[in-house]
Amino acid sequence: MNILIELQPQQVWKYFEEISKVPRPSKKEEKIRAYLLDFAKQHKLEAKTDTIGNVLISKPATAGCEGSPTVILQSHIDMVCEKNADKDFNFDTDPIQLVLDGEWLKADGTTLGADNGIGVAAQLAILAADDIKHGDIECLFTVDEETGLSGAFALEPNFITGDILVNLDSEDDGEIFIGCAGGVDTIGTLPIEFEEMPKGMFAISISVSGLMGGHSGDDINKGRGNANKILARVIKHLESHLELRLASFDGGNLRNAIAREARAEVLVPMAKKEALVAELNIFASELVNEYKKTDAGVTVDYDSSDVPNVVFTVASQSHLLNLILACPHGVLEMSSKMEGMVETSTNLASVKMKGDKCVITTSQRSEVDSRKHFAAQTVKSCFELAGASVEQSDGYPGWAPNPESFIAKVASDSYEKLFGEAPDVKSIHAGLECGLFLQKYPNLDMVSIGPTIRNAHSPDERIHIKHTEKFWLHLLDMLERIAQNKA
Repeated sequence: MNILIELQPQQVWKYFEEISKVPRPSKKEEKIRAYLLDFAKQHKLEAKTDTIGNVLISKPATAGCEGSPTVILQSHIDMVCEKNADKDFNFDTDPIQLVLDGEWLKADGTTLGADNGIGVAAQLAILAADDIKHGDIECLFTVDEETGLSGAFALEPNFITGDILVNLDSEDDGEIFIGCAGGVDTIGTLPIEFEEMPKGMFAISISVSGLMGGHSGDDINKGRGNANKILARVIKHLESHLELRLASFDGGNLRNAIAREARAEVLVPMAKKEALVAELNIFASELVNEYKKTDAGVTVDYDSSDVPNVVFTVASQSHLLNLILACPHGVLEMSSKMEGMVETSTNLASVKMKGDKCVITTSQRSEVDSRKHFAAQTVKSCFELAGASVEQSDGYPGWAPNPESFIAKVASDSYEKLFGEAPDVKSIHAGLECGLFLQKYPNLDMVSIGPTIRNAHSPDERIHIKHTEKFWLHLLDMLERIAQNKA
């Protein structure tokens, strides 16, 4: 590909382009792990893996920096695999197709993998460099962050040795994160009963698309539409006066992504076919008006469909639609500690038919542990009222800010000196692996930084090129300051 060869910093973009050719879906990190171990061998660096597949590559201090604190640089090697419905792409085999778009880099119809590939690329560039001042470095590459934080959960004792950790998984230039939300998943399984399709029915497929989607932590407060909610609204509206019957419902994909697309197969009596089309057009225009400032691309489409053999019973149809509509989605509480910061939220991520059951996946986040569990209980109650069985994950802890953090002061002072403005030091509503690291290594002093990335976890993901150069300069200056023991 080599389309990034003119971009700065060259070494970071070189490695980003290389790893973009290596498939790395969550839970399928074998190829990227092999790439990392081969990289270490080529550069004569010590490398090891643990039982779950995390990789650690170590590099000794440069001359004159021996004895300074060991710094752990950390990124996750898996990526969210989302594509547009019309994109023919296999994340298990195909290289990401990179596209330069002015000040941004994006992918052609898929997620880009800048989350967290840009962190991985920066680590590789530092490991390969011979002109950077730093103390001993441990580069930690964790697996399966996106679908369960499995690598961080299973990180073994004594796998890392440093007491300073710089997480490279943040997505906002000018912001330094010293805390994050904890989270838990709540999954409901609703039994569905079917019956023979009534005679004289017209079948149609209704789809909701064009939504921005995005990260269920970073983007949950931006007023973006949830395709599952919107489609359930459309069907419920039509159901009330068109004798509509539901045959299938499928929406969303990943637990940590806001649902962008959803599709349902419905039927109405042949005599009501024209009324159905008219009502759909009216409702679609109302939705466009609703979301014109927050998610202007929303589209409701329909096309004729093959007539199915069975439909939901009236009771099952009612239970599913009411559950989707009643289940909370979005911001539940704003932070009382940090103005403008989301404290607690929930994401109605996906609705999937599996035989005679419908599986609804949600995730809850909060910086306050008790409110995280309250949000999860609220969603669980909705599921149980509809007759669904419920499973909840063990969840993951938040990361409480440390106002006395040495590395936070290093990061803040470095940014201000380099760029002439003070960064915003804050917590993030998204989940980071830092909370789990702190449980296993309680002496860690941590901070999270990264360049500007927008619309992560969606095919609209993009990374700001100039901010990536700032991220690189900031990281190098931090390493040099730590090596000189400067705060």
